[in-house]
Amino acid sequence: MYEDFYGFKELPFNVTPDPKFLYRSTGHKEALAYITYGVFQRKGFICLTGEVGVGKTTIINAFIDLFQPSLDVSFVYSTRFPFDQLLYLICEDFGLEVEGLNKAQMLSRLSRFLIEQYNKNRNTVLIIDEAHNLSPEVLEELRMLSNLETRSMKLLQIMLVGQPELEDILDLKEMRQLKQRIPGLYRISILNRNDVARYIDYRIKVAGRGNGVPRFTDGSIEEIYHYSHGIPRLINVLCDRALLVGYVSNTRNIDGTVIRESIRDLEKKPGMEDRRAGRKYNNY
Repeated sequence: MYEDFYGFKELPFNVTPDPKFLYRSTGHKEALAYITYGVFQRKGFICLTGEVGVGKTTIINAFIDLFQPSLDVSFVYSTRFPFDQLLYLICEDFGLEVEGLNKAQMLSRLSRFLIEQYNKNRNTVLIIDEAHNLSPEVLEELRMLSNLETRSMKLLQIMLVGQPELEDILDLKEMRQLKQRIPGLYRISILNRNDVARYIDYRIKVAGRGNGVPRFTDGSIEEIYHYSHGIPRLINVLCDRALLVGYVSNTRNIDGTVIRESIRDLEKKPGMEDRRAGRKYNNY
């Protein structure tokens, strides 16, 4: 809607987990290093946590993009299933024909596949997003799944990705065997004030900023930081709205006033009219 006004090639603050927009703060770089080490050292289990909107899925997508030629990946988003159904989804995602097979048969087919990939020098990775929704029973089954191994290394690398509640689940007494198999655990930190400024500037540059615009002032960065608490998804939502407000107001200077107006817009109930613009914003 406002791309031409600011000279963008694409929208800079979409909330989709596009890895090319990954701003590598210290926390994000460490998270990427942690999962890379865990996968390529074939540790078996990797666990990545973080608050909602902190960039977990974006980091995972960046990892896949970086190492895709040497990986076979199953990326599971649906985690509210019993293990049999989850196993079916995993096998299907790896391209295995398992229709009509029971649990034992699916495990046997998966085991043969993992051995085949190992012999081809390929690394097989299972990524489970929203892993905090997994039941202790399913997590225990996943622990048993990690027993597929050679004498020296794991055949399947299992990456658990979830909100900090996942850490509480792993702290349960019945989860101690699983937790012992995880080489540490990395929680992604939120952005500090300086990172927020660099994050915004980075995304604008990736989107193809033209002629030095838009310009976010120091006052606007302060407002964005306090509103978002350093959570990238909230930064994206607010900055996207601010650019729209700037477009409607015919200004490329995004200052504290624009940000405060954008916050008021976001906090309105859906469908409420913005009197200044004479139009509805919330569903643009």
